[in-house]
Amino acid sequence: MGQYALLGHPADVGIEASGRSLAEAFEQAASGLMSIILDVSSVEPLESREVELTASDTEQLLVRWLSEILYLYDGGRFACREFTIYDLSKNHLRATVQGEPFSETRHRTGTDVKAVTYHQLQVHQGDHGATVRVFLDI
Repeated sequence: MGQYALLGHPADVGIEASGRSLAEAFEQAASGLMSIILDVSSVEPLESREVELTASDTEQLLVRWLSEILYLYDGGRFACREFTIYDLSKNHLRATVQGEPFSETRHRTGTDVKAVTYHQLQVHQGDHGATVRVFLDI
C-alpha cells in the first residue's frame, strides 16, 4: 500500500510519496497535495473527472499531473479525494479523479498552494516500488 509524507522547507512544502508502482506513487502524491489544501475527510467521491496528460519525461509528467489536480480545485472548484491512474508510461498518463464540487460551508480548507515546482523534483522507480518527491509553492 502506498503512502505519502509532508516535507518541511523554508518557503515551500514538499511531498514524498511511495507505492508498489509508479502509478501508485503518483496517486499518493496527489493525495498528499489535496491533504495540504483541505481536509479530504470532508470530501465525498460523488463525481468523476477524466484526466489525460502527455509530457516530455516522467518528471514533467508528475508536475503536470499535480498541476492538473491543483487546477481542478482552483479553476474548476472541484474538491478531489480519490485518484486512480489507469495508464502511466514515461510520457503519458490517463486517470480518473473522484470528488465533488467545492463547498465553502462543507469543506474545511488548509494551506493555499500556488504552484507545483521543479525544485528538488525526484522520480525513482526500482525493483521494490517507486518514490517521488516534489515541492509546492505556498
